Amino acid sequence: MKVSVVLLAINAEREIARCLKAILGIADEIIVFVDDKTTDKTAAVARKFTKNVTIVPHLDNFHINKQKAIEKATGDWILQLDVDEVVSEELADEVKKTITSDPVENGFWLPRPNWFLGRFLRKGGAYPDYTLRLYRRGKGYLPAKSVHEQAVVDGQTGYLKNDLLHYAYPRFYNYVERFNRYTDLQAKEVAGGFVTNMFVKPLFDSRQGFLTIYFRHLGFLDGFPGFVWALFSALSISIAYLKSLENKYGNLGKAL
Repeated sequence: MKVSVVLLAINAEREIARCLKAILGIADEIIVFVDDKTTDKTAAVARKFTKNVTIVPHLDNFHINKQKAIEKATGDWILQLDVDEVVSEELADEVKKTITSDPVENGFWLPRPNWFLGRFLRKGGAYPDYTLRLYRRGKGYLPAKSVHEQAVVDGQTGYLKNDLLHYAYPRFYNYVERFNRYTDLQAKEVAGGFVTNMFVKPLFDSRQGFLTIYFRHLGFLDGFPGFVWALFSALSISIAYLKSLENKYGNLGKAL
């Protein structure tokens, strides 16, 4: 059973080597798509690990380019990664053992701890943060409709036990940059009115509400990073709503 590792990268020269080094022992094929808005040496670093590096046109919905990379893969199994993720040694061993056992499942969810303000978050719904990244070729794909979507797998799925380490926010400004980018995309999907998006959802939403994250899912046990995570998760709903008004009316003051 051969494994194709696929990823999309933009301005990731500092992260991509760490990501690719971790999968050398399990990858029979490495496919890297580099966004053409990249201004650093991401492509050059990637070519040290694989010849299969392609520059692709920038798309706001980056899942479209991820899906194109998936379609290019030739392995029996596809492991789709982001450049800020690292396959732990334990996970690499588990992947090899799993696919060579010819499992009945066509896809597997991977547990993912998120690095935030100097630590991996373990509470607040931030862990295990399962993500569906390993699937048989031809059985899994990205719908490319939503910024927060998961892959869709035809058939049964299972869960692996070992961690896919997610270093999404090595510094807080990295989080702010992504926060801004994601709320831009969320603004195109906003539903509901002023009270719902400014007060109800930020407090009570089942996934991003502050009270849900900080108390129901015990985010307070992650200390100050847990509080900040809960706060900004809730604020993203309101910010996306305000951006949607700005997009619609052109003048936020008049919209309100």
